[in-house]
Amino acid sequence: MGNLLINEPPLQVLPSLAVKLDSADKALILQQIHYWLNRSNNVRDGFRWIYNSAAKWHEQFPWLSEKTIQRYLKDLEKRGLLITGNYNKAKFDRTKWYRIDYDALDNLGSALGLTVPTIGTERPNGTGLTVPTNTNRLPETTTETTKENSAAVAAPSSIEPDFEEIWSAYPNKKGKKQAFNHYKTWRKKSAKHSNDYLFTQLKLYKQYIAQNKDWYHPMDGSKWFNGRFDDEYQESTEQKHEGREYWTGG
Repeated sequence: MGNLLINEPPLQVLPSLAVKLDSADKALILQQIHYWLNRSNNVRDGFRWIYNSAAKWHEQFPWLSEKTIQRYLKDLEKRGLLITGNYNKAKFDRTKWYRIDYDALDNLGSALGLTVPTIGTERPNGTGLTVPTNTNRLPETTTETTKENSAAVAAPSSIEPDFEEIWSAYPNKKGKKQAFNHYKTWRKKSAKHSNDYLFTQLKLYKQYIAQNKDWYHPMDGSKWFNGRFDDEYQESTEQKHEGREYWTGG
């Protein structure tokens, strides 16, 4: 069988939508966003949202450049079919969040004479979608963490801002690049590896630092993020130390 024939989950879209948007690629992007919205657990202001980095969008549409994808997304936004938001934890993170304006899509469908919903198609936020949409399985490449991909490791697009959040609170800023690499590896190993855990450990570590500030200095960030956050520090009853560090971790 030729390797250019369909032997993997295909991207599918209504030809009539592609005609209305003057682009099969834009129609595919809109369809893909609809697919992921139906699987998203990111609910804000009563709507489901998805987000992705430019690189991750490119993984889903490898024949399009990142700039072209960004231009198409902007066009869909100008047409009123996409609504954008920013619900990122870090203020400096400008990653756009997207949802579909299904009312605008209904109006577009009415203009095309499409009023019969396809079986299995529904709005992520409520009633049935009046524009028929093929919801066969699409390539599962999204940066969101959902219950369905219950490996549920950290989403690539959220790792960097999450790291910046915990890094800003760490007292010794040496070795940031290495610290980020350690952090990224750790986060991807398990869904249980979260910033909540690190902040709890960092709070304990800071207490230890404060209790021993006369002699103890915080280790480089590159060391602490390399698993040293699991060290169990214990209080010392000695009044003076000679550069000794007490911990029960490795």
